[in-house]
Amino acid sequence: MLANTLNTNEIKDSAGAEQEFSRLSQNERQTEFAFIGETPAYPHRLSIKHTELGSGISKRRRSMVRFDKSVEGQVDAETAANIAFYVVADIPIGNLTSYAEPTNVAANLLSFLATTGVGTTVLFDGSGNGASAILNGSL
Repeated sequence: MLANTLNTNEIKDSAGAEQEFSRLSQNERQTEFAFIGETPAYPHRLSIKHTELGSGISKRRRSMVRFDKSVEGQVDAETAANIAFYVVADIPIGNLTSYAEPTNVAANLLSFLATTGVGTTVLFDGSGNGASAILNGSL
């Protein structure tokens, strides 16, 4: 289980600086965190949600980690600009005996987003191959 306050380098901004989030709510399968120091008019949230579907070997777990942030609009300062980034994992938990392969696929995604492929340094500035493709709409 995650701590009530995420403040030990779990979340960083594009400059690599730590960002702290505090738990707002939790129910059986969903938790929401808020950025500590957010402005009420411009919320910055982290949500984690899990659902399970099916049964037996057909059972699957869908898990989502999502960041939402409202910022002041740069074209129209009166209208907030809303940004969302999220990842969904869809794992056939009824037909696996270990998490080795889901862990490998998660590593594929994380390394694609946060590296340039030639280096192993984790990049927070959005210059990783996958992050750049998402931010710039490139293929």
